[in-house]
Parts: sequence; C-alpha cells; structure tokens
Amino acid sequence: MNRRALLLALSGSLALGGCLRPEFRTADLDATGTGSIGARYTLAAGDKLRVIVFGQDNLSNIYAVDGAGRIAMPLIGAVGIGGQSTAQAARTIEARLASGFVREPHVTVEVDAYRPFYILGEVTTSGQYPYVNGMTVESAVAIAAGFGPRAARDYAVLTRGGPGGLVNGIVPMSYPVRPGDTIVIKERFF
Repeated sequence: MNRRALLLALSGSLALGGCLRPEFRTADLDATGTGSIGARYTLAAGDKLRVIVFGQDNLSNIYAVDGAGRIAMPLIGAVGIGGQSTAQAARTIEARLASGFVREPHVTVEVDAYRPFYILGEVTTSGQYPYVNGMTVESAVAIAAGFGPRAARDYAVLTRGGPGGLVNGIVPMSYPVRPGDTIVIKERFF
C-alpha cells in the first residue's frame, strides 16, 4: 500500500513539475547589452548602411555588409567594418579615401536596415524577420503571427552573439531583442 501511495505521489509531482516554467537565466545575455541599441551597436553581416561622402555624390550610397564584415565601395574596394560602430566605420572609410582618392573626405555612416532576427519553435510562422528598434520577445512573437497551439507563453530561449561567441538564456516575454538574435519558443507539456 505504501508503495502504491509513493508511486502515485511521485507521478503527481512529475506531472505538476511539467507545469512550472524554468527559472529565467539572463545574466550572460545582459552582459552583451540590452535595451536601445544606440552607440554600443557593432556592425555585422546582414546590416545595410547608408554611407554619405560629402561632396562626392557618386560614392554616397547604401551598402550591404557581407559575410566577412566588409562593404564594397567604388574606388577603394572592400572595406572591413565588421565589429565596428558606425563612427568607427566612418573613420575607416575616410582613411581609405584619404589615401590618394579624395582630398579631405568627410564621411557619415548610418544604419539603413538592421540585420534580421530569427524566431523558431511554437509560433504560427517561424523564420527570418526584419528587426524593429525597441522590440521585445513578445512583439517578435506577434510579428511571427502569434503563438502556436502548444506554445509555452511565458518564456523563450534567446541566443545572441557576444564578444566571446554565442550566448543563450531563458528570458521572459518582456525581454528586449537585438538585431541578429534567435528566439526559440518552446512547447509546453500540458
């Protein structure tokens, strides 16, 4: 009889344990920067940049950052800007233009379109979507046409590239998303 009661208690606790959400783990993600992307944003593959060279309309254009972190500009060719801020990229382009192509160049670099984010798992339409500034996990789910029927609706797993490689954590639905993040909406047990 005691054995039967123990098995019943054990199976009941395991069933109820599936209803609990995991503990949020955001410390490693927070170290990569959260909130508004502003000055801390570093350029990477998938970004589209508006480069303005004052007085040189034929050089001013929108350039896409390739997989190697470079943009290809007329006259100076491929310029490595991956991992730099927009201000650093402007100085890099100015230095290349000043080395025999344009006298006293003045360059401004702005992000025209951020690299996309990815959402997978229990959403209606998983895939790649354009990043919107100020986005949270919840708004990313809304962009992906909402939760699937078996989705865990109170947390997600978010993966982000950091200085030391990929970092992931379990985050609440109000957690900020950054360009290039991958969000996985897990399946609930019941």
